[in-house]
This record gives sequence, C-alpha cells and structure tokens, in this order.
Amino acid sequence: MRAFDNTPLARDGKVLILAYDHGLEHGPVDFEDVPESANPEHVFDVATHPAVTTVAVQKGIAEAYYPSYEDDVNLLAKLNGTSNLWMGEPDSAVNCSVDYAADIGACAVGFTLYGGSNHEIEMAEEFREVQERAREHDLPVVMWAYPRGQGLKNDTKPDVIAYAARQALELGADIAKVKYPGRAGMEKAVRMAGKTRVVMSGGSKRSDREFLENVKAAIDAGGVGLAVGRNVFQRENPRRILDGLEQVIYEEASVDTALAAMDR
Repeated sequence: MRAFDNTPLARDGKVLILAYDHGLEHGPVDFEDVPESANPEHVFDVATHPAVTTVAVQKGIAEAYYPSYEDDVNLLAKLNGTSNLWMGEPDSAVNCSVDYAADIGACAVGFTLYGGSNHEIEMAEEFREVQERAREHDLPVVMWAYPRGQGLKNDTKPDVIAYAARQALELGADIAKVKYPGRAGMEKAVRMAGKTRVVMSGGSKRSDREFLENVKAAIDAGGVGLAVGRNVFQRENPRRILDGLEQVIYEEASVDTALAAMDR
C-alpha cells in the first residue's frame, strides 16, 4: 500500500471523487434531466469545487478535455468500462493502460472488478497487471468493487459488500468503492478492508437530506469519503450539494449544518 494521505487523491485524509464515466457505462439517459451535464466541460467546471479531490473519466474524455483543466482539477483515469448495450454476464473492457494514464496526467487510476461474475478470474488477472504497473508509476489504485453476476442473488447485502471490500484489500487496491450497505454494513466493510480505504458509491439521485444522511453515516462508520456522479451532476445546481458534502466529509459536520451551509 502506498502513502494515501500524501497523494492528490486525498484532502486531509478524505476523498471526494467526482465520477463521470456514466456516458460509457449508462449512456445518454443519465444526462436527460440536466442536458448540460452531457457536456464534459460543464462537469470539469463543477470539479473545480474545492470539495472535489479528483474527477474520474474514461480515456477519451481525459484526452479531449483534461488539458484545459489540468491546473485546477486532479485526474483519475478509469481504465476499464463497458456500455449498457452489453447484455452478457458482467464484464468490463480494459480501455486504457496505466502507462497511458500516467502520460496524460492522471494522479490515480480506477478499475472495476465484478466479483462473482463468470468473468471474475480474467478481471482479477487484469487488475493484477494494472495494480503492479500503477506501483511503478506511484499511482494509487481505486477499485470499483462491485459484486455482480448470475450467481449472486443479492449484490447489495452487507456480507457481500464486506466481501467486495476484502477482495479489494487482498488484491492490493488503495481504495475500495462500494455500494452503501447501511451504517452497520459499512462498518463491517471498513473492518474487512483493513488498510484499504473505503468510499461510498453515490448511486442514483436522491433528495439532499437522504443523500447527505447516507454520506454522513458512511463517514461515521469509518469510510474516508465518496465517489459520486449522478447525485452531483444531475442537480440543477451541483455546486450547492458539493457545499454540503464539503461540510459532511471534511468538517464531519451534521446534516443540518451541511444543509444550512448549502443555503447560505
């Protein structure tokens, strides 16, 4: 494990990754409610908010847009991803190498691993190559630790999420991005992850209070932050929710305090 706190990925030991790989993973549907969110420049502008430690994008977005923001935004290069048009057993194509991510200025890399998929073995082998090469470049590795596949009846059960966090530790990830399994489930995931840090996946858009309450519970359970996309860029005023998240994540403020900060 590398020194997490001494990387651009962290601010005061905490993390807020603005994930924007949805155009590949989900397609245009995620941009319909807020049409300007389809424009990467809009999201990179949002990512200049001080609460955001990195913006996670696929290679093409990084190539086309990051050069205009490299002085104001830290880049997390997502190395694999698959469109929602794919109807087979969960898998994720490796679209970018660690070497190329480093060349285009990434301060960290991300990789999805679908534990439980029929493709888990090959994905874990691909992750091994990514993880070892990232160590050579001194880049932290974030695992999108998403149990998924026909063999899993419930991929959001606390025990399954804890297993995903443990898998991230066992395979050498610096951070495990997991779906929120509730406060007790997050505590177990953090415990199972050991020295691998755990962040909550933002998931689908929810009300301000509900979302902040979940993030607050994840932080209180020992998580170090959040990797969020839709709960930021699907809002008409994404900077407003980032003001609240800054309070909850970095100041460890109450949800009421965060909501008040959003309305100032």
